[in-house]
Amino acid sequence: MQSTYPRFLEEELDEIAPEEALFHVIPVPLEQTVSYGGGTGEGPSAILRSSSQLEVFDGVSNPSEHGIWTAPPVETYGALEEVVGRIEEATARSISLGKMPVLLGGEHTVTVGALAACKAAFGEIGIVQIDAHADLRDTYEGSPYSHACVMKRACDMGHTVFQAGIRSLSLPEVAFRKTHPVHHLDARDIAMDGIPETVLPDGFPERIWLTIDVDGLDPSIMPATGTPEPGGLTWYQCQEIIRKAVKGRHVVGFDVVELAPVKGLHFPDFAAARLVYDTMGVITRDAVCS
Repeated sequence: MQSTYPRFLEEELDEIAPEEALFHVIPVPLEQTVSYGGGTGEGPSAILRSSSQLEVFDGVSNPSEHGIWTAPPVETYGALEEVVGRIEEATARSISLGKMPVLLGGEHTVTVGALAACKAAFGEIGIVQIDAHADLRDTYEGSPYSHACVMKRACDMGHTVFQAGIRSLSLPEVAFRKTHPVHHLDARDIAMDGIPETVLPDGFPERIWLTIDVDGLDPSIMPATGTPEPGGLTWYQCQEIIRKAVKGRHVVGFDVVELAPVKGLHFPDFAAARLVYDTMGVITRDAVCS
């Protein structure tokens, strides 16, 4: 019987020590503040199980040559603030070894803990966010740790944010983007004018964290998510944005969040696993891994 949390690419790769791997895959099955469809707590397990169907050749290179180690899942019981603290600790452990944490969500709130660890280790960094939603609310349904508040918490930490694929904003979020340095390339702009050669603005930090909410993809590609929005990114648009954003920059880590598996529908789980692995490939080829 397959483990609930198998190693990433377990059927292809031998087990290695964390010190031998560039990528530290950290499952975080968090589901506490979902506000429409549920199921994100099952996302990390589904990604890990689906990764067994991946080829190590991603179409361009073999990212697994850099080493992939899978950590035990972060415990997600208890108060949300405490869970965020555990996520921060798990992320910090990988950073302290000079490795790249790769968080598998779980709802988008998992990113808050990772960004707190980055702030402690590196100071202010750039956040590249692929998402359908701005996630810039100060609170949502009474919680500052809601998945709808993740990028507001990033701004509060002093990080610089770039958003791609956004197509759903509240009026207060629209106002916030006008008065704060939240750079963006929204889905409508991409549909009308395509993706520019340079996506990040001048002066954007050299160290970046990449956060990918799977609902940034169009629902025709990714229906298994709690808050789908029409008009999303295609598969190759998503990859192009990632490639252009990370090129020549120091990537300190990334996450893929908000997969909510649908029973009997396997392709979104596999697509999320492929997104994780393809992002590893883009980073090892085009970015500075540190």
